[in-house]
This record gives sequence, C-alpha cells and structure tokens, in this order.
Amino acid sequence: MRLAFFASSIVSSYWNGACTYYRGIVRALHARGHEITFYEPHAHQRQEHRDIPDPTWARVRIYEPSDPPAVRGVVNEARDADVVVKCSGVGVFDELLEEAVLELRGAAIRIFWDVDAPATLARMEQDETDSLRALIPHYDAVFTYGGGEPVVERYRALGARACEPVYNGLDPDTHHPVARDPRLRADLTFLANRLPDRERRVEEFFFGAAALAPARAFLLAGNGWDGRVTMPNLRYAGHVSPAEHNVLNCSALAVLNVSRESMARNGFSPATRLFEAAGAGACLITDDWEGVALFLQPGAEVLVARDGEEVVSHLEALSPASAREIGKAARERVLTGHTYARRAELVETLLEAIVVAL
Repeated sequence: MRLAFFASSIVSSYWNGACTYYRGIVRALHARGHEITFYEPHAHQRQEHRDIPDPTWARVRIYEPSDPPAVRGVVNEARDADVVVKCSGVGVFDELLEEAVLELRGAAIRIFWDVDAPATLARMEQDETDSLRALIPHYDAVFTYGGGEPVVERYRALGARACEPVYNGLDPDTHHPVARDPRLRADLTFLANRLPDRERRVEEFFFGAAALAPARAFLLAGNGWDGRVTMPNLRYAGHVSPAEHNVLNCSALAVLNVSRESMARNGFSPATRLFEAAGAGACLITDDWEGVALFLQPGAEVLVARDGEEVVSHLEALSPASAREIGKAARERVLTGHTYARRAELVETLLEAIVVAL
C-alpha cells in the first residue's frame, strides 16, 4: 500500500514526543513492503533541531504552512495514496488538515491517528461545537497511540466507525543495551518534555523523590525545565536526542516513567519512553496506572510506584545486580511481545479489514 501521513515530524524529536513512535511504526511498515510519504510542516524550530537526515524508509515532504490554500495544495498531493492518515497534534493548521484529508477523493482509506487520545477526547466531549467532533464519523477508522477499551468506547460514542489502539513499541535496532557513560550516571534518570498535563505528577514522582533522597543522584532530561532544577542532588541535561537515549537509559541505576495526567487517569497508555528504556535493558520505575501489567509485569519486569515515597523505596531496595535482573526481564518481554514489527502487522491487518468493509 501507499500511505501518506500528515503529522508533526519524523525527523525531529524537538518538542515532539511522538517522534520515535512515528519512526517505529513507519519503519516497520516500510519493512513489510509499504511505501510511506510523511508530510510535516516547517514549524516550531523542528527542522533546525533535526535528529536524523531524511530516512531511506520514508519519503519526507517538508512544507511551509504559510496559508490555507498552500496547505490544501500539499494535502492534494496525497490524492493518489491508498491510505491517508491525519495524526493529532501537527501543531499548525490541524483543523484544516482534518477537513482536507476527508475531502480527498482518490484515497481509498482515511484514518485519524490520535497520539494523545485521552486529551483529544476530553476536548471533544466538553465542546459539542468542536470541529473534529463533527468529522470523526466520516473517517474510515480512528487509530490511537493507546488507551485501551476506555478510549475505544469513548470514540465509538462520538460516532467513530471503528477505533483501534496501536500501542507504542520497541525497535530493537534503535533501542538496545550500550556501554554506560560516567557523565550520565545517576541513581534515577527521568526524560520528558515539560508539559502542563504532566507537571503535577513530575513534582510528585521525580522532584518529590529527589527532595526525599538527598544522598541519591538524580538526572533530568528534556525540553523546558530550565530554572526548575534547584536541588544539589539534581542535574539537568536539557534536550537529549533519540540517538542518545540508549546511553542515557543504560547509565542510570533506574529510569523513571511519569505519565501525563490525562493518560494516567485513562490508563492503558504506555509512553514511548517505557519501551525505549526496557529495550535498553534499563530498570524501569513507573507511576501507577491501570493496565501496566498488559505490557510489563510489576515487580519482575517493572517497579510500580504510587507516589514519590514509593519511588525512593524502590531506589533504596535496588542493587546494581537486582536492577540488571529487572532490566533484562523487561527487555525479554518487549522483544517477545511489544516490537514495532508486531504493531505494523496489526496496522496491516486493520487496513486490510477496512478495505474489505468498504
């Protein structure tokens, strides 16, 4: 199949948490023989902060989001694709893109792919005049970054013809164990961009833990945390490109995952970082949310904490040997059941079913 994606960016992770998800899905689809064109806007300084050149496994079409007619012209380029995908959170002209994709007559399948389903659903449910809410029934299907049955039910209630979660996963060629870097050593490392929907939980699970364990070394990475790092046992690494995620994950005793508020409340929404850390063989501590056990077994493959105190308790109980054992078990689990190759198989099966139903 020929697939066209309209999304934030596949070449830059700068203020773009879904980037490695897109890379994993698209690369795995390409490996299965599909042709992908990825349309992304020149916006939010992402092209100035590229992580990778244009990949061999997708054609990247970067466009200038100057005005509505120009954007509609770009969308029209995808008229001969077999599948056209509008992803949430492009960041510019989202409403126009959502309408324009549905207006394409040549495309056999039109998909809305939501990489932040709990937040998108909350917005639509609270506002009956939301422009996307009126469009959802006209898409052939909705795919989501996660969310499980709660998200499926909510999308169906809004008139979605079909809704299927396509979870994050692991690309073992990209995320894997590497040698430690002494410059990045820490007892607990946390990587995430600073977002309002995550702030309160980061205060509890990371900054709160750092305050409770002054003898432990904490490392923070991601965009937007300038000026927030004030404790002597906490270092700030700033933006870390995906190429450095392996060494960041492997250099810590443990790696922390903190879900965004809406995703934690909904459950069944594992972050990309969870699979990246597990793939690197890191010992992962995650905040508690419903559905964790569908992906990693608590206590054996991941440590689950309900607050900052439990994060510290896990740290105090860990030894380098026990951390390695948990990390090894997590890596084996995701290699077996949670690779992007498996996610691509699912996407392929879903698209084939839509073709049959049309």
